[in-house]
Amino acid sequence: MAASRFTDQLNAQIGNELAAHNQYLACAVYYDALTMPQMAAFFYGQALEEREHAMMMVQYLLDTDAEVRIPALPAPTADFGDVVAPVALALEQEKTVTAQVNDLVRIAREEYDYASEQFMQWFIKEQVEEVATVSDLLTVVTRSKDDVNAIEDWVAREAAGDEADPTAPPVAGA
Repeated sequence: MAASRFTDQLNAQIGNELAAHNQYLACAVYYDALTMPQMAAFFYGQALEEREHAMMMVQYLLDTDAEVRIPALPAPTADFGDVVAPVALALEQEKTVTAQVNDLVRIAREEYDYASEQFMQWFIKEQVEEVATVSDLLTVVTRSKDDVNAIEDWVAREAAGDEADPTAPPVAGA
């Protein structure tokens, strides 16, 4: 059985992941409206990934007989000043999620909840990758903000879809 302090925070994190899904969806729609299909596809993919993270957490709670509570979500930011703004927002969001994941690991350790700590290890690795990816994208978008075709070319070349990670936790409903 997972520690209640951990499961309470994991339920809150489910909301954070779903809010990230909605935020990335808003970013994708912004780029889609600008006819930037590569950037739109990147953010649509990121949105699905965040939803999948939430569903991994749901499955973990179900597997440990813990209560699952899906919280209400704030509206995402949908108005952006330029092509750089959504990526800058995404990087800040990923850094915030990294801190949230680290807090969950800390809580699991403090509660001697080794199973929950082990469950969170994949998310630590995932956040390192996410911050690096979005940081690189921000560098490219900032450098090429006046040349959307250069941005699109870079995303098509460098941000192609990755293979499924066989070490990822199971996803609820999959």
